Amino acid sequence: MANDSGSTESGGSAGATRFTRRELEDAWRRALADLEDLRAQHARELTYEVEAERYRVCFAWLPVLDGLEGVLAERSDNEPAALIGVRAVRDQAVALLASLGFPRDDQTGVPFDPQRHEVAELVDDPAYAPGTVVKVLRPGYGRPPGRRLRPATVVLNRDAAPPGP
Repeated sequence: MANDSGSTESGGSAGATRFTRRELEDAWRRALADLEDLRAQHARELTYEVEAERYRVCFAWLPVLDGLEGVLAERSDNEPAALIGVRAVRDQAVALLASLGFPRDDQTGVPFDPQRHEVAELVDDPAYAPGTVVKVLRPGYGRPPGRRLRPATVVLNRDAAPPGP
């Protein structure tokens, strides 16, 4: 119960605790601040979890795209309608990954970038400068830093000069 000095007594026992109005208000403010900290922490964790799930889903799509790429790599002048349909599905899957923040990375003729590329083979091609991507064997998805599902697997030019005698 409250008395005239603004303090509160708990019960009537000999070890009763007395709290002033100021102490109670301070405790209340600390509790509100703790609650706000918990809300902010939860919001950060939720953002992290949403991003992690986006990576998991997009990463699961990569084998599907690789399969489509393999079928489409067999080119012919007389493409049957089914192959045209497969190409449309592949294009739709690539667009979906791009819309989720993981654009396709399949550029050739660009300098090697270890954050974007994984070298599978080295060649000597005088048509390209040293350290240039000659061919993309498997496209990468995403843009470094931080938003990459996988690097592009590439063939890299080792030397621009033809081998001497």
